[in-house]
Amino acid sequence: MSNCRQCIIKRFNALKTLTHDELEKFSDHKTTITIKKGENLMTEGNAINGLYCIRDGKGKLTKLNTNGKEQIIKFIKGGDILGHRSILSEDLVGLNAIALEDMHVCFIPKGDILDTIKENTQFSLDLMKNISQQLNDANTSISQMAQKPVKDRLAETLIYLEETFGLDNEKCIDVILTREEIANTIGTATESAIRLLSNLKKDGVIDLIGKKNNVELLFCLVYHLSYTR
Repeated sequence: MSNCRQCIIKRFNALKTLTHDELEKFSDHKTTITIKKGENLMTEGNAINGLYCIRDGKGKLTKLNTNGKEQIIKFIKGGDILGHRSILSEDLVGLNAIALEDMHVCFIPKGDILDTIKENTQFSLDLMKNISQQLNDANTSISQMAQKPVKDRLAETLIYLEETFGLDNEKCIDVILTREEIANTIGTATESAIRLLSNLKKDGVIDLIGKKNNVELLFCLVYHLSYTR
C-alpha cells in the first residue's frame, strides 16, 4: 500500500494542504482499488461514503438525459478527486464516473474527510474552491450547449481534450475515445459528429487515426493549434 506522504499525485489537488499527521491518518485508513475500463467508479443516484483520489488512468463523468442518452460532462485523470461535493452536501451522487481505461484509485473514508475539514481550514477552503470550479465548468458547458453551433463546440472540445490529457509521442491527444463519446460530449447525434470530424479532416485541421479493437472503433485526434488559437 502506498503512503499518502510519498504520493506525488496529492500536489495536484486539495490533499497538498494536509499536515504530516493528517496524511498518515489517511494512509492508515484508505483503501486502493482498481476500476477496469468500462466500469463505474461512482453511479448516479447512489450514496457515497468517502472521497476518491485518482492515482492514474482516465475516465469520464456522465449523466443520462431525459431520453436516456449519455451526456459527457467532464473528463477525469490522475490527480482529480471525486465525491467531496456529495460528502459536504450529503446528497446522492449526481453523476456517473466511468473508466475509459484501467484506473487506480484511493478511497478515503467520509469520517476522515469530515474530521480534517473541521481541523484544517486551508483544506476546507481548497475543497470549496474545487466545488466552485466544478459548478462554473458545468455552467459554462450548459451555456455552450445552448448558444454555440455544434462545430464550435467540437473545436472547443478538442482544445479541452488537449489541455486535459496532453499529447503523446505521436502528437496525438493522449486519450482514446469513440466517435459516440465525442458526440456525447458536444451534444449531438453520432452521425453529425462523424460528419463534422470528416469535414475537419478534409480541411486539414485534424487527422483521425482509427483502429479496430474488438467491435469498438477507436481513434485519436491530432489538430493544428493555429486553427483555434
